[in-house]
Amino acid sequence: MIELLSDPQTYLSLLTLTALEIVLGIDNILFISIVSSRLPKELQEKARRLGLSLALFGRLGLLLSLSWVLSLTKPLFSLLGYELSGRDLVLGIGGLFLIYKATQEIFFHLEVKDDNSEEKPKLMSMRSAIIQIVMLDIVFSLDSIITAIGLVSHVAIMAVAIVIAVIVMLFFSKHISEFLDVHPSMKVLGLAFLLLVGVLLVAECFGYPIPRSYIYFSLGFSICVEIINIKHQEYTKKKFLTKKK
Repeated sequence: MIELLSDPQTYLSLLTLTALEIVLGIDNILFISIVSSRLPKELQEKARRLGLSLALFGRLGLLLSLSWVLSLTKPLFSLLGYELSGRDLVLGIGGLFLIYKATQEIFFHLEVKDDNSEEKPKLMSMRSAIIQIVMLDIVFSLDSIITAIGLVSHVAIMAVAIVIAVIVMLFFSKHISEFLDVHPSMKVLGLAFLLLVGVLLVAECFGYPIPRSYIYFSLGFSICVEIINIKHQEYTKKKFLTKKK
């Protein structure tokens, strides 16, 4: 243990793995933020904290079950010429659920209602939100842990990296949720990102892995364009109000 702490490679591995866990947690944060926004205002913060806490315990639990996690990579059966493992099944089912959920939320967000109608959007129950968060936590946690196992050989380093990453995500989740509430177009962009992640997971299930860097780059570029668009709209509105005065 002393040798591990005195080795500079330990801290480099910890930094690299923590950064990777945070990046891999972006889709998790987005999903939790979007699902929690369907809850009553007073329950949203509780749902976000509970969701990320479940993610933490889920990842640590999987980490402590290394032999079982690694066994999930062994083929179980063949389907249409593709050998599927336990991991493939979890990723495939999770991907299909994410595609369904993202599509459902996009339709919910874009649904046009009569301005004179007293009908209000249906809010989600706390139980339903937590069940959905837990389902996706399992998928994201499994993918994250298998990636971590391939990078670092020491369980302690992986555990510390996971804890730090979840604390960082916990800090930013509230700000991301508030930002999505203020800018609905960003929420749709986030849902489109989750839809792409769902497609990525299904493709990976059948042995066609797509580098996530492509999706993260596309998301980053889209966010930059949307931020410029938001700033332009704010400037145009401010200019119009100034002329009106």
